[in-house]
This record gives sequence, C-alpha cells and structure tokens, in this order.
Amino acid sequence: MNHTPRTRTVVSCTLLVTALGAGVTACGSDGNPLSARPYDAADLISFNGPTGAEKRADPDKPLEVTAKSGEGRITDVTAQDSTGRYVAGELAADGSRWHSTSPLAANAHYTVVVSTEDEDGAPGRKVLTFDTSKPTSKKRLSVTFGPVAGEYGVGQPVTAQLDQEIKDKAQRAVVERSLRVDSVPAVQGSWYWVSGKELHYRPKEYWPAHATVQVHSNLDGIKISDRLWGGKSKALKITTGDRVEVVTDAAAHQLTYYKNGRQIEQIPVTTGKPGFETRNGVKVVLEKQYFVRMRGTTVGIAEGTSDSYDLPVYYATRVTWSGEYVHAAPWSVGSQGYANVSHGCTGMSTSNAEWFFDNVREGDIVKVVNSDGDPMEPFGNGFGDWNLDWKKWRTGSALVNATPDGPAPGDAVRLQPTAV
Repeated sequence: MNHTPRTRTVVSCTLLVTALGAGVTACGSDGNPLSARPYDAADLISFNGPTGAEKRADPDKPLEVTAKSGEGRITDVTAQDSTGRYVAGELAADGSRWHSTSPLAANAHYTVVVSTEDEDGAPGRKVLTFDTSKPTSKKRLSVTFGPVAGEYGVGQPVTAQLDQEIKDKAQRAVVERSLRVDSVPAVQGSWYWVSGKELHYRPKEYWPAHATVQVHSNLDGIKISDRLWGGKSKALKITTGDRVEVVTDAAAHQLTYYKNGRQIEQIPVTTGKPGFETRNGVKVVLEKQYFVRMRGTTVGIAEGTSDSYDLPVYYATRVTWSGEYVHAAPWSVGSQGYANVSHGCTGMSTSNAEWFFDNVREGDIVKVVNSDGDPMEPFGNGFGDWNLDWKKWRTGSALVNATPDGPAPGDAVRLQPTAV
C-alpha cells in the first residue's frame, strides 16, 4: 500500500528545496521522502516476540510491535506464516502500536514485515521472523466439508461437519474465522451454525451459474480452547452448472422449469391432497433414484388404512429426507393439471418424470408456491437454507456482522493509521 505523506512533511521538503538547493536530496531525488530506499527500522521499533534462534513464541500471546516515542511511526504491518495464512491486526491511529487480533498457529514459522516512517517522512522497513511452540494438548478438531467434489446446482449449500461439539460463541468465532470459502465469480456469503457440530455456508443469493467454489480450513495449529486445537482438514472444490430453477404452483397444478432465466418446460402435476399438503418454500435436489419402493408406513400411515400405499416408483427426484419427491405417478395422470391427490409428493406422467429426472442435478432449486402445506424447514429435512432471508441468515454466524475479521484469503493485512 502506498503511503501518502503528511502535509507537514511535504512543506518541510519544499522549504529545503528553496533554502538549500542541493539539500533536496534529503527528501529523495524527486522531492518525495517516500521515494528514498527504506532504511533499516530496527532502531525505531520494538517487538515482543523471541529473538533467539532456539526460542519459540507462545501462540497464546498476541504479537505486538511498537514505535519508539518521538522517533517516528508504524505505517504498515504484514504477518504471515509459512503456509500463507495471514494474521489480522490493528494499528493505532497515531501509528505508535500494532497488535494482532487473530490467534497465531502453534508449531508455525512466521514472517512479520513492518513499514515505518521517521519524523521527516523517510520510509523504513524491518523483517522479523520467529517460530511458535507446539500445542500444549493433543486433542484436535477436524472438519469434513460437503458435499463431495463435483458439479451441483446453484442452490447447493456448503456444509462443515465438526468431529467435536463447539458451544462457546468465542470458540465458534475462532473456528468460523478459519473456514474459508472462495468462489469465482466472487459473491457475498456467510456461515450459519446449524448446531455445535454442523455449519452451512451459502451466498446472499444463489451461486452464479458455472462458478468454481473452493473450501478449506486454516484451523491447523490454531488454539480453540485450553484443551482443543485445530487439526488438519481436506479441502473441497465444487462447481455449479446452469442456473436451474423449478417452480411448482400447487394451486395451478403446474410445474415450470427455468434454465438460466428462460422458461424451458411446463408440466401438469398433482401435489399433496388435504391432510398431506406439499410443503411450501424453496427446496434443493438431494439425490436422484431411478427406482424407489414407497410405502405409507415410512411416513406414519398405518398399513391397511384408506391412505396406505406400497408402490414401485420410477424417476424419483428427492427434495426432503422425510420422503418428498418429484416422481412418475402414472396412476394419477387423470388428476395431473387439475387436482391435488398425492400424499405430499409432486407426481407427473412417466415420460414427464423421465425428462425432469434427466434435466436436474443435485443442488438445483425446487420451489413450491400456493400450497396449503407448512413452510419448508430451514434445516434437518434437506436443504431449506434459502427459506431464511439474508438478515436472518447472518444472525447464525458467530462473527460480528457475519464477516471474518481477518483478511480474505490471498489478501495481506495492510493497515495504516488515520492521518494525523
């Protein structure tokens, strides 16, 4: 980051030019003190880290760099470990002190680059290196990201499963801050703590079509609590395909298929009858099964009653774990487009179901409107994440304003004080 010199410094150099002529070189060959080669700032700053080659820093303690009083100020600090993880920090407005605000990793090698300027505005620079000690506990937290690598629809959330429960909000913030999601094109998104062991990540809107999403954890070596440290986790890469959105109007008995914003197909359907109304809201395709044996007993219908059933079902596209599908229903073709007669699924002819089955993938959006059914649950019955508006979604984050207070991946911690 280029530093704009203070007005007082520029005036000082102007006076030197006027009065001394050759003295302009004191401010650099072009009259700007920042054009001079940075001097060694070792005498201007002090650092609380270890200086001996055999000594290791305690990762529990924050880094601190201070400028010696009356000799200049700190203008920029970058702290990074050997794996590329940056340390977030805060610089005092007068440039007198910088301290880290995110935890250090244990058993890591760090490089800290400190930029300064003296009272005349001349730039200084000092590079510091140190190692941190090993974790004091062997207990590690591992994270498993989902779904499996592959191509998905634009509604597919990213999941993070923890192997140990995290209840404390401060500890959740440490974990969440280290779980990174990057997409190309870039979009705004946030994690939501579904439980102490499960997080979901989604953008503000659906993912862009044909996006690349990469997920990784920076938790390795990070202290979460006195008895728990972050462990290694496998990164994940997924992509999105075309933007497929399916809208089922339960009152009109029609399903409309959109691809990249354009209507492609409209199919007559039947949805849940009274007492078995299909859930309203946004769902996400969970899986596709060519054949499923559907029995009423699996959804609480007693065998032998008027509503019991035991049927072979083909071209079944699942949208909830409780048993809601879009599938072939040749037995109700006469009602499709006219009446709702199913037990909650969306039924259509076999040929239409085959077309639908062939033209959707996991992660595609399936939305039901104008049904008398209950709203789709946000969690626990598939991916109802999109039924929470963005403001509500952000409240599920353990971070302030649902944004990491560390740098984005690949961004250095570039900090400067307010002009004085």
